[in-house]
Amino acid sequence: MSERLQPGDLAPAFTLPDADGTEVSLSDHKGRKVIVYFYPAALTPGCTKQACDFTDNLELLAGAGYDVIGISPDKPEKLAKFREKESLKITLLADPDKTVTEAYAAYGEKKNYGKTYMGVIRSTIIVDEEGKVERALYNVRATGHVAKVIKDLGI
Repeated sequence: MSERLQPGDLAPAFTLPDADGTEVSLSDHKGRKVIVYFYPAALTPGCTKQACDFTDNLELLAGAGYDVIGISPDKPEKLAKFREKESLKITLLADPDKTVTEAYAAYGEKKNYGKTYMGVIRSTIIVDEEGKVERALYNVRATGHVAKVIKDLGI
């Protein structure tokens, strides 16, 4: 497991397929700030709430210079269904082998109902225009998280 990212760290580079199978790289967003968030699974209640919150606030975030990318272990086909069903406008990327999720330390031990297992840790990493980590938020809650990010960024 990777060490958790800290402000000032270089954000790990990545290239992953989006819901349409088109390759998207972090470097495509150079010169803009990027909110990269990791979520466990498309089409689940918490992840849907979070994705809809980001979509609802996309204009506000984009106006402040931020792009939003959601990454999960789902395959592109499932991401496409998720996007269509919820009318999502954010970029959704597939990381089925969890390479990027692990590089961002967003995969690890979780506890649920007293059981310990390995899974995606709901996390949000804010990357600046130079590709450096501005903020790294781990174990975030799906509900209210987007509002908190907007408040913390002073948008």
